[in-house]
Amino acid sequence: MTNPMTDIDIPFSKLIDHPGNVRAQSTETYDPENLGDLVASIEELGLINRLVVQKIGDKYGVLAGARRKAAIKLLVARKDCKAFTAKTKIACREVNADCDVTTALSLAENVTQLPMNAIDQYEAYAKMFDEDGKSIDDIAKTFGITEANVKARLRIGRVHPEIRAAVRNKDITLDALKAFAEHPSQDIQLEVYNGLIEANSHMGTYSIQQALKRRGINASDDLGAFVLDDYKAAGGDTVGDLLAEHDILTDLPLIEKVLLAKLQAAAEEKRAALGFAWADAQVEHDYGMFSAFGRVYPQPLEPKDEDKSRVDELTAKMEAFEAQMEQEDISVEDYNAAYDACDALQDELNGLIEGYAPDDLERAGVFATWNGGNVHLTLGLVRRDAKASSGGNSQDGSTAEPSADESDEIVYSSALSADLQTERAMAFGAALAQSPEAATDLALFKLVTDVVGGIACTYGIDLRASKEHRSHAKMDEIDATSLNQMGEAHDALDLSWADQDRSPADQFAGFRNLAPEEKQKLVAFAVGSTTKNSFARNVQTDTLMASIEAEVMPDVRAHWSPNAALFSRFKKSWLLRILSDDLGLTQEALALAGSKKGQIVDFCDQLFAEPFATLTDAQREAVARWTPPLMQTHMLETASDDDAEAQDIAA
Repeated sequence: MTNPMTDIDIPFSKLIDHPGNVRAQSTETYDPENLGDLVASIEELGLINRLVVQKIGDKYGVLAGARRKAAIKLLVARKDCKAFTAKTKIACREVNADCDVTTALSLAENVTQLPMNAIDQYEAYAKMFDEDGKSIDDIAKTFGITEANVKARLRIGRVHPEIRAAVRNKDITLDALKAFAEHPSQDIQLEVYNGLIEANSHMGTYSIQQALKRRGINASDDLGAFVLDDYKAAGGDTVGDLLAEHDILTDLPLIEKVLLAKLQAAAEEKRAALGFAWADAQVEHDYGMFSAFGRVYPQPLEPKDEDKSRVDELTAKMEAFEAQMEQEDISVEDYNAAYDACDALQDELNGLIEGYAPDDLERAGVFATWNGGNVHLTLGLVRRDAKASSGGNSQDGSTAEPSADESDEIVYSSALSADLQTERAMAFGAALAQSPEAATDLALFKLVTDVVGGIACTYGIDLRASKEHRSHAKMDEIDATSLNQMGEAHDALDLSWADQDRSPADQFAGFRNLAPEEKQKLVAFAVGSTTKNSFARNVQTDTLMASIEAEVMPDVRAHWSPNAALFSRFKKSWLLRILSDDLGLTQEALALAGSKKGQIVDFCDQLFAEPFATLTDAQREAVARWTPPLMQTHMLETASDDDAEAQDIAA
């Protein structure tokens, strides 16, 4: 049956929700956060499509167009928007009062409008900019989006027409189209597209991005941003983009030259600051290269007299930040700020209490490389052979010059060598992915040998672990429980495979033949040797480590006990408060109040070494479980009720 509708203009105050609207229960549909683009469009362009309404009493219920009504309501509520008020007449189409298919009308309005194709949208943005003369600011205001979003959509809409046609024909994906948009030159886009087709290569995002990178570096990439100013100063060419930060740097040799100079400068700056003997740099971070070097590390140092007060000041500030991080109601933002501040203080403190020995500085140096999008400085490298710096290293580490009869041999360019190495790595990665048992053993072997052996078995895989270097102002005086436990764990390891006289391949074969439980012991020891300095983890910001700590170390006292080395660093008032408030030894605290701090330290040291027979059960339990608050393991809220009591005691 037909149900004719009449065009009518209705004051906004007369519009209400209609119970027959099929989206009436979808409250998220009308959330102001989901209406930003619609509000901007109506404010800029007006209402394009009429609302469908039906009279209900003296009001009009909106059958179709409730999102538009909600958007207009937001405009009416804005004092700065004079175009829309409660009296503004809204263009509508009225359904007869006796219509019996209102739900069908509402459903038809919502499902028969085909969503706009993504490419059509991108091309429409480009048409508005290129042909209609709309500015980026105009388009952003019209659709309620940021200028950066407009520019991103414009870039996609401006990709070479042949590539856009391939997406429409479903020859390539929309993600592939977006990858091509990363380079502003349509000519380059088409060359890369045709090149991938001719090579019968997979037209995936990664392949496209890698091919485009060989045509230039994006100024927004880590490398592009790092060299940009010096590159431009050297007269390097660029291909412009709508966003200046996305310009393409096209002179790859110049990029490498600039990068090497900046890396060398960074290495020299660090060399001068720390007093090393030499500084060097290369563009690629090649782990194999470092096998030709020895390595020295910073050692604990006694602070200079003029630095001791600063050490105390830094320690106090760090303790304040650490106490702040332990507050249960701390926000994530405040926690991160306190963590960063504490980290910076730790760096300064380390500079005062540890350093390289003079003999090490005289022979060691700094090597700068570009790795992971940043300048990577490797400190303390020691050249095993002085001749290594005067010639290129071969695969076996030798530095022999090529003989005259080798001059006719094929010599690969650096670019070709780099590409072939990449292809080789991709093939090897695919092979490992298809060999899970061997890959698992290899990963475990690599991690274990890095830590247990101290000498890397291979640099062929980018999987790294290193033993954490511990520094402590009173290392010889602290409780040795954990050190002894690690020593016992090491003594229990099966290291029969790790004979240094055997080749890495033979060692690996022996490792693979170990029983599963022996491998687990090795991995556990290796992981335990890599733990970073920290107090108890905040459950809110590091759930993984908090969970692991709660599982393997619910009671810190099983691995550590306070002793004189700790108590001597506490103030006298702190010690008395611990005795009185934390341990319930009120009478002992009163008796010791007039004593010197050293006597109180001795008392506490003896108390925790062997709790006195005169203690009550409650006092004995308090002594057995006491730790500084920041040392206590935080129990997860997800723990079972059965475990809650035990966890409270452990905490």
